[in-house]
Amino acid sequence: MSSKLLSELNLNGLPLKNRVVMASLTRSRAGVERKANPLMAEYYQQRASAGLILSEATVISRQGIGWQQSPGMYSAEQAQAWKQVVDAVHEQGTPIFLQLWHCGRASHSEFHPELGLPVAPSAIAITGDSIHTPNGKQAYEIPRALETEDIPQIVADYRQAAEYAKQAGFDGVEVHAANGYLIDQFLQSKTNHRQDNYGGSLENRYRFLQEILEAVTTVYPGNRVGVKLSPNGNFNDVGSPDYRETFLYVAQQLNAYHLAYLQVVDGLDFGFHDLGEPMTLAEFRAVFRGPLMGNCGYDQETAEAAIARGDADCISFGRPFISNPDLVERFTQGWPPTPADDMSGWYAFDAQGYTDFPPYQESQN
Repeated sequence: MSSKLLSELNLNGLPLKNRVVMASLTRSRAGVERKANPLMAEYYQQRASAGLILSEATVISRQGIGWQQSPGMYSAEQAQAWKQVVDAVHEQGTPIFLQLWHCGRASHSEFHPELGLPVAPSAIAITGDSIHTPNGKQAYEIPRALETEDIPQIVADYRQAAEYAKQAGFDGVEVHAANGYLIDQFLQSKTNHRQDNYGGSLENRYRFLQEILEAVTTVYPGNRVGVKLSPNGNFNDVGSPDYRETFLYVAQQLNAYHLAYLQVVDGLDFGFHDLGEPMTLAEFRAVFRGPLMGNCGYDQETAEAAIARGDADCISFGRPFISNPDLVERFTQGWPPTPADDMSGWYAFDAQGYTDFPPYQESQN
């Protein structure tokens, strides 16, 4: 029986009923209009025994789109649509944060033909992979390097998305700075070859994230804003030789905002760049003074151990929540989890493989 994982947590002023967090999971159920809907509300409500829910990655602008039928938060209509999800989760007494997303070069012009090429800090394409577009799989394009004068508009888009999140009733927002998406592309020396104030030094590569946080915290206080980093990852063709120096510097800078939490993808199940020893939560604990959340590949036992060691305050679970809407109850009762579902159903656009997983007790009848 877990004790730490299932115990209450004060997340920098936000009370959580347990330390099990539902991680962001892109599930592609928002339709071509990229609006939340009743099916999504049912899905999130099914999983609201978590202490905190982090929404799926949600694009802040049309320019940021890089995934089929993922939701957006760049219009008043989208904000209104998200209210049904927030209300469904709040009915279960659970807080929910909206994850703010811009894909950067991990996109394709077919997602936004009127805008042309995807954008990035530098004109460097993702190699060795392809992208699922509305017109089938395509090779990644060489992105357009953002001009210095383009950047304030993207920062403003993050702020506007936070405003819409507040209108929808979200308890906070998470700035997605992980997994090779736009902010991570600025942080990493592999993908950021700029010569202006947003490239070169650690201070300059961090500046984009800094400006986004300065903007978002005019909408939500710092203790209702989270940040997600992935120092070990190679997803979307990232991984820089100076990764340890980079991410410890970023974590130290984040102390200025008194964040709700820092989420670190420390697990290697999502890929590892093999550029040295993996970074650990303990390294981040040594430099970051706020609540720390581990992510990726955890089960009940390893999550319990990380919290008991003091390396993390809470753990976010992704894939286990797909096929186990009652994951917290299973942890509590010692019931075995349902094995991971076939990946083909993860992005199937409908209820199958989404809301049709029964809780443990029903599945035994």
